[in-house]
Amino acid sequence: MSYELELNPDFEVEMFYDGETFLKHLEEHPDAVTLDYLLPDTTGNEVLLKIKEFDPTIPVLMISGQKDVLTALNLMKEGAYDYLVKSDDMIKKLRNIMFNIQEKVMLERKVHALEREVRRKYHFDNMMKGKSSAILRVFELMEKALRSNITVSITGETGTGKELVAKSIHFNSSRRNQAFVAINVSAIPKELIESELFGFEKGSFTGAHQKREGKFEEANNGTLFLDEIGDMDINMQTKLLRVLQDGEIARIGSSKTIKVNCRVIIATHKNLAQEVKKGNFREDLYYRLLGLPIEMPPLRNRDSDILILAQHFIKNFSEENKLPIKELSAEAIQKLNSYHFPGNVRELQAVIDLAMVLSNTDMIEASDISFNSVDGLDEMFSKELTLKEYDTQIIKIFLEKYGNDIPTVADKLAIGKSTIYRILAEEKKSKNRRKY
Repeated sequence: MSYELELNPDFEVEMFYDGETFLKHLEEHPDAVTLDYLLPDTTGNEVLLKIKEFDPTIPVLMISGQKDVLTALNLMKEGAYDYLVKSDDMIKKLRNIMFNIQEKVMLERKVHALEREVRRKYHFDNMMKGKSSAILRVFELMEKALRSNITVSITGETGTGKELVAKSIHFNSSRRNQAFVAINVSAIPKELIESELFGFEKGSFTGAHQKREGKFEEANNGTLFLDEIGDMDINMQTKLLRVLQDGEIARIGSSKTIKVNCRVIIATHKNLAQEVKKGNFREDLYYRLLGLPIEMPPLRNRDSDILILAQHFIKNFSEENKLPIKELSAEAIQKLNSYHFPGNVRELQAVIDLAMVLSNTDMIEASDISFNSVDGLDEMFSKELTLKEYDTQIIKIFLEKYGNDIPTVADKLAIGKSTIYRILAEEKKSKNRRKY
């Protein structure tokens, strides 16, 4: 046996003649063990139990002259990988089994390496760069989120990295080996959101040609990330609340309930408290989802993080495209720091990626940095207006940004709602006079 296995250059074989000697070498962590059922000083069954106690992942192939099926079954229950009966063709079978074990070990090593890489990628320090007080507060709250399975609600402007926070919490939590399932509520028509979340049975509606699991089932024992939850239809909110309270779902077209156990993390750019006041979001669901709130700061409130993030994106772009790392000139840094980044971190990454392409040297100059913001503030400040006209334009931009939510805009601009109503009324009168 030893000779045949050593013919494979991938194998390094050690042979022992009794159980006691072998157990002294167990700390060498063998990738696999072939174990005779009868040993001079003990039984193979006793050695098997000690191997499994030391490391249950070590595959153990039991070898015996006994053809008793019951013995084989008992050994398999104790954790044996396989059971091989001594015979004329035993060596051939041994090679096949050891080849399968080798494939299994190599696959497990790849899985462990990928798990380590995922944890490294989504570790807080790698996932989000920055040292500002605003982002350090986010890190602190994320650490607290790891200590339990509390629901996490992430708020913040578009492009601030809400999904990255959700992924980082999942891949650093006790559920990291289970699925992370994300669904963007705003991207799915309200007629389809129920089937997406809960699944459906074959024939339950036109087009349901086969059974399909919903996102809750896919995320069972893992994490379900509901992005843009503020856009969920009010009727669907009622069904979601019931699932969160009961911990079970029913596929469309089925009366059978299925238990689900998944952590829920939500995100939204809307002010859910204001949506509750306006009747767009259920109050009981709001309090059920609030959990641990994490507010993502906009990039303009993160001080020196702009430069840290810019250098991080330069490094990533260089590695992905096999290009040398470039530096930012003093003028380029000043240009980045003076911009308000309405698109937040996502916009900064796009700006840096473009600058890396436009730059012809090992230095990114100010001329390589191009802002193509869709924010109306850029265009507005390029015009010469009166202070009153600027006030009106700013209010209109914020109203468009926050869906004509006057209380929210008043809060963001630190002005009274009556001021907004008055300025809009004056502008309307002014337009009517111009038309006349």
